[in-house]
Amino acid sequence: MRSFFISRFASFRYAFQGWHHVLRTQQNVWIHSAIAVIVFVLALWLKLPARDWAVLVLTSAMVFAAEFLNTAIEAVVDLASPDQHPLAKIGKDVGAASVLVAAFAAILIGLLILGPPLWVKLFS
Repeated sequence: MRSFFISRFASFRYAFQGWHHVLRTQQNVWIHSAIAVIVFVLALWLKLPARDWAVLVLTSAMVFAAEFLNTAIEAVVDLASPDQHPLAKIGKDVGAASVLVAAFAAILIGLLILGPPLWVKLFS
């Protein structure tokens, strides 16, 4: 039982090390973080219901997960193919495209959820 908890603790430690690496090396994560803070502050100000909060949190997590996976893909591709290769480029480009898709979806979801109550609050 003790080894189970030790291995779980190690798993969390590795995950936080990965998170730290992304924060140190990926500038876009800071952009995602700033936008997420703005969205959550707006959601607080607008007093959104719990269901809207759930969608915003899941959407934000989707963008961060895509960014983290893209960083992992880039690292593995660099390890496997230190020289430039057309397939390595495709792998990296598709990973980056997944972040773009997640970010565009997050923008649309943010506009759908925040837009109407923000419009009412500002122009009523």
